[in-house]
Amino acid sequence: MSSRAPAPEATEAPSPAVPSDMSSRAGAPTPPPAASSPLLRALLAPVDAAGLHAFRIGFGLLMFAGTVRFAARGWIHQLYVDPSYHFHYWGFEWLAPLPEAGMIAVFVAQGALALLVAAGVCYRPAIALFFVLFTYVELLDKATYLNHYYFVSVVALLMIALPLDRRVAVAPSWALWAVRLQVGLVYFFAGLAKLRPDWLLHAQPLKLWLAARADFPLIGGLLRRPETAHLMSWAGAAFDLSAPFLLLHPRTRPFAYAGVLVFHGLTGALFPAIGMFPWLMAAAALVFFPPDWPRRLSHRLSPRTCPRGPDLSAMSFSARPLLLGALAVHFAVQLALPLRRFAYPGDTAWTEEGFRFAWQVMLVEKVGSVVYRVRDPGSGRERLVDPEPALTAQQAKQMAFQPDMILEYAHHLAARTPGAEVRADVFVTYNGRPAARLVDPDVDLARERDGLRPKPWILPAPPRP
Repeated sequence: MSSRAPAPEATEAPSPAVPSDMSSRAGAPTPPPAASSPLLRALLAPVDAAGLHAFRIGFGLLMFAGTVRFAARGWIHQLYVDPSYHFHYWGFEWLAPLPEAGMIAVFVAQGALALLVAAGVCYRPAIALFFVLFTYVELLDKATYLNHYYFVSVVALLMIALPLDRRVAVAPSWALWAVRLQVGLVYFFAGLAKLRPDWLLHAQPLKLWLAARADFPLIGGLLRRPETAHLMSWAGAAFDLSAPFLLLHPRTRPFAYAGVLVFHGLTGALFPAIGMFPWLMAAAALVFFPPDWPRRLSHRLSPRTCPRGPDLSAMSFSARPLLLGALAVHFAVQLALPLRRFAYPGDTAWTEEGFRFAWQVMLVEKVGSVVYRVRDPGSGRERLVDPEPALTAQQAKQMAFQPDMILEYAHHLAARTPGAEVRADVFVTYNGRPAARLVDPDVDLARERDGLRPKPWILPAPPRP
């Protein structure tokens, strides 16, 4: 981030429009009771909402651009209309895509809602509906999971609680810190996930990926060198773990944000398959600036026309236990989901247990193959089933190394032949290791059930040669 000039002292301020359910009226402050804890008083302190509005505008515009990009590339049909089969998330088996016209309408509405969010018009209904539609689409098929899609859903859910209507000039401090905490958790848990031997000791999978980009302009020669992969692996882990803390401190913030831009710019250029995630994180990291940073920047560029800041002394906020309780639950879930992987045995990057929704970013390179053996209970005859012809290329690729998807398709095959036994021969290459079995070939998957418990039929990860 760049250094900043002191904000101009406000000599007069318009009465900021703040939702009546979030504050007392300007000019009639009602400070929190003296018995309130220092933490609660800090969370209820008023801050300039300019930085939060910049976050809202950036989020809305990026979501609109992402929706247009998604439709322009034909992904609505490719991922949700054309497939005859969809992989479901556990607990959401009841969700199904709409017909073609319905799915197109969902994306049109999603884009329109993103623009309303950016404009701050009908803000809360717009962000709530955007969250519902976006999350609905992402829950339709497990094969389309990406970390940045999950990030969008989580942030949109959080934004429903934030007072970010365009008329709001002052916000409670908790709103700013809630966004900072959400963004900081992504960085921290992404760094924590990298503290594993494959990443730190063997520079995998970066060594494989960088070598494949040896034709990259200017730095292609460096990318094929093993020491580059090791350096980038260690630097990536250190950056993720330290970024939120460095962004919080005024002295390190300029260098930390410069690192954010370089880090995400480089990963976006080298690995375009990760989509908009680098740009989302680079924009979201701006919340670590002081809350009035857009006003300060505007004053630098045009001192005469820059609007004066709001009078924070004339505004206060009262505690709303239900809202603060909902935020506490939200962040408890955000802590529990990444940490749940430690409750599973073995290498969870291999088993995929506790892997989703946990900011396990760029940790694995896997390629798999699956052949099912379906045994008819009546005749006793066994036939081999290759699932690829019945799936899209994306579904087949993802299913081949994800045990819960392999299990779900086994149930699909069993349903077509009541009472059938379904076993699978699954071989997976993982971060440069030789191909190894992922699933116990003697287990009848038709009798196994999905859930949160460890799956004993997943075989241990192969050792590194």
